[in-house]
Amino acid sequence: MSGLMALLDDVAGLAKVAAASVDDVAGQAAKAGSKAAGAVIDDAAVTPKYMQGFAPARELPIVWRIARGSLINKLVFLLPAGLALSAFAPWLIPPLLMLGGAYLCFEGAEKIAHALGFGKGHGGPDGSHAEVDATHLEETKVAGAIKTDFILSAEIMTIALAAIPESNFWMEAATLALVAVGITALVYGAVGLIVKADDVGLFMAERGRLGVTRAIGRGIVHAMPTFMKLLMIVGTGAMLWVGGSIILHGLDQMGWPAPYDWIHHVAVAAADGAGEWRGAVEWLVTAGLDGVFGLILGVILIPVGVKIVKPVWTRLMPA
Repeated sequence: MSGLMALLDDVAGLAKVAAASVDDVAGQAAKAGSKAAGAVIDDAAVTPKYMQGFAPARELPIVWRIARGSLINKLVFLLPAGLALSAFAPWLIPPLLMLGGAYLCFEGAEKIAHALGFGKGHGGPDGSHAEVDATHLEETKVAGAIKTDFILSAEIMTIALAAIPESNFWMEAATLALVAVGITALVYGAVGLIVKADDVGLFMAERGRLGVTRAIGRGIVHAMPTFMKLLMIVGTGAMLWVGGSIILHGLDQMGWPAPYDWIHHVAVAAADGAGEWRGAVEWLVTAGLDGVFGLILGVILIPVGVKIVKPVWTRLMPA
């Protein structure tokens, strides 16, 4: 009997350790995933474009195919690559992180330039489906979306990897895997809701039994174009903020702390008279100046990205 009780105590102890490990993984995954906010929002904002022009019945199957490709990108290709970097070449992670930050700055600046009428933007679907076989078109759009997702997923996984506290191999692997699955579910669950929101609104407007139901449905239908524009604006701002912050932190770590320190001092000075709002004001000023820095850097990088990086990437990864 005493042996059985000892065994049960050991099992209970192992269960507590396992539960603590799960909590640690979940906590680290949440923190690491939050660092990739800019790329996550951009992913959710970009993907609905690939649904334009398709029958409503094909929208969710296409979202699922892209989500499955995104999981393969993260779990099969990027997770092992990230773990290998962490184990054998951790010194490469900060430069790669800064490269991802520079890409975020470039893409955000290019979107703003495109909105102002300069250049053609950064590609993606244009909605012209004339004279194209529907099946071939779907395959092309899905392949293009997965290719775009690979870039964004690489940013997300690199940012998440850099945010994970130093730990053992299995903890890092489990945390990255949870980040990959959680962010994919979050992004493509949101995409699914976004692309079907207008259909739900139309159904409510046409078949709702109550006047208020029909009014809400009409409101959803009318609000979706504005919501999509707002999502793109928020995504662009998040990209510039996160990208600028990554570059500034990287420069600070590499021995060039002047820009990072200047922004910190300005934010602290601005928050001095804010009272109980001090923390919020300091964060807002820091994020705003990080975003301005990201925008300036992105504008500088536009010629390099458009004339060198994108043509090379298109040749290596044709749609």
